[in-house]
Amino acid sequence: MVETKAVGAVRTAASRGWRALSPLLPGLWVLGVLSWELGVPSGTHLEPLLAAAPVFALAVGGRRSRVLLSGLYALCALVPMAAFGPPTTPTTQNAPLGSCAAIVVVIAACWLVTRRRQRLVRELDRTRLVAIAAQQTLLRPLPLRMGHFALAGGQLSASRGAVVGGDLYEALATPYGVRIVIGDVRGHGLAAIDTVAAVLGSFREAAHDEPELADVLRRLERTLQRHLRERTMAEHSAFGGGSPEHPTVEEFVTVLLLEVGPAGEVMALNCGHPWPFLLVGQGLGHPVGVVRPGPHQPGRRAFAHRPGCPRVQQLAPGDSMLPLGIFPLPDHPAPTRCVHLLPGDALVLYTDGAEDARNAAGDFFPLARALAEAVHGGPVHPAAVIARVQSALLRHTGGRLGDDAALLMLRNDRCRAASRLTVPVSAVSDAQLS
Repeated sequence: MVETKAVGAVRTAASRGWRALSPLLPGLWVLGVLSWELGVPSGTHLEPLLAAAPVFALAVGGRRSRVLLSGLYALCALVPMAAFGPPTTPTTQNAPLGSCAAIVVVIAACWLVTRRRQRLVRELDRTRLVAIAAQQTLLRPLPLRMGHFALAGGQLSASRGAVVGGDLYEALATPYGVRIVIGDVRGHGLAAIDTVAAVLGSFREAAHDEPELADVLRRLERTLQRHLRERTMAEHSAFGGGSPEHPTVEEFVTVLLLEVGPAGEVMALNCGHPWPFLLVGQGLGHPVGVVRPGPHQPGRRAFAHRPGCPRVQQLAPGDSMLPLGIFPLPDHPAPTRCVHLLPGDALVLYTDGAEDARNAAGDFFPLARALAEAVHGGPVHPAAVIARVQSALLRHTGGRLGDDAALLMLRNDRCRAASRLTVPVSAVSDAQLS
């Protein structure tokens, strides 16, 4: 279960109501026991039940002040119960005194447990802060801007409580333009984090060192092979085996590398990863609709307008290579011209966990529609778009993700007039809005 603000709105409201009621629970318990003792002539002495009041205070709140207050309620209730309760016999005349002693002992025990509990909570909070800092070092928050581009990213992990998982993304401003990587390690959750760390570390170094995008991809491949080989040797050593001849089988990473030039030209190298979505003219007053190839104008993009719906298009500029780790890269991988981003255009990169997520009925998440709804109504910062799509994804799945889901949005915010460049009709495929 992924806990976020989106899926937790109702849960948060219920939690607030419970927190408002929980301080009253010990007092209500004492009042109930007192009313039963005085109002129902059963002849049974119920004083021992009052000792449960501090336990309820410990269970619902854990604060020492509530434990003491509930114990005081219980001790005060002994007075009317002794005065107006059932008549005592020689065998029960000391029952109020025994009940008072029991309540005091329970208060002391709850007090000690509360101190220990609060100390553990403080240690847990410190540990959580350290874990979040470590995870954010691995999957760093993206800057809000890089030159003329606004960007944002976010990930939902399939592992509860984790910030990162088997998906990776990064964007760097380099001398060769803004370079972006997004990928998906086979598997999900905490088990894939070491591979994510290896690939991201390699990209952060190679993106600045290598002039050619193809050389960046080769560095990623070499890093992954070395990482898998070292991990396999460590696993064999742990089980007393010899050195393996081959790295871990069935381990691969899908990768999409992008290089965005200052004018908005986007070059891409794709190794088995989904192609990104293009949001056309988002926020600059262009006509709205769904982008579709125009058969009546070969070589140009035509737009089938749909009132009130932004234009969303999934790019498909060429075939992708196999994921890294399955087979070696081709000798000369050539980057593909992906698209030209004009002012207001945006790219949305994602992993398959966002598109393949299902609800209880087995329906896939309509990512294209969610993107259109997220940018509907005017200019929206990429961070807000990512948050809205994540909220829609969690509502669709009920907060239960079967795979990690990462999203990254890059928008060209250069404010200048420009005419839209053409893209071959074969370079795009329709976004399926259903």
